[in-house]
Amino acid sequence: MGTDRQNGSLFIDITGKVAKVEFGHPAGNSFTAEMLDRFAAELHKLSMNETISVIVLQSEGERAFCGGASFEELMSISNLDEGKVFFSGFANVINAMRTCPKIIVGRVQGKTVGGGVGLAASCDYVFASEAASIRLSELSIGIAALVIEPAVTRKIGEAAISELSLSPTEWKSAYWAQEKGLFSKVFDNLKELDEALVFFSEQLSNYNPQALADWKKVLWEGTSHWDNLLKERAGITGRLVLSEFTKNAISKFKK
Repeated sequence: MGTDRQNGSLFIDITGKVAKVEFGHPAGNSFTAEMLDRFAAELHKLSMNETISVIVLQSEGERAFCGGASFEELMSISNLDEGKVFFSGFANVINAMRTCPKIIVGRVQGKTVGGGVGLAASCDYVFASEAASIRLSELSIGIAALVIEPAVTRKIGEAAISELSLSPTEWKSAYWAQEKGLFSKVFDNLKELDEALVFFSEQLSNYNPQALADWKKVLWEGTSHWDNLLKERAGITGRLVLSEFTKNAISKFKK
């Protein structure tokens, strides 16, 4: 499935036991509320598809993997309900990835900001390129990485997320992200990355699907409270985005 390029796109391709989910947006592969809703819905559909065992999550192009939340939509939020609904979109996607019984393998080919870091952290295994530097820029625009924090902390730990989030204008390298546990493998170029990704995902898809599903439950033990936690965090972030500080910061950042 997909939509017109200007509003963002989401495509699903199933080959054998592997499903590829590819998202895209002209603004650095950032996410609008509509894209987040469709993304979560597609993940729920794939969760019930008994013909697949592995999902590969990737974005369009060879540059940015994900620019996080759409600045246009952040600027257009005018009340608390709208803010909570928008940030609940990221909460819903992370929870859909968490509860999906399929192993999710991420392909991170370029820079990743904010919510994109949360997506990478919600994957079960991540292939990245050298160009895949990361940044949690939320504090620099007046909000905080509240919704994605549990997913990121689960992968890299409290010390690393503290370092990452409190230096919101600093890019951390792909190798830093690998050292901290966010990325599983880092490659010199996309050709090598894609060759390894195809081999890995196809090999993984041939394992016992029930064993994979049972093992994924073990990997995500202790996260069932995220259904409520992430929604609560979305409400807090929705309040923060309404502040004059944030409105001015986003406007300046966008320019």
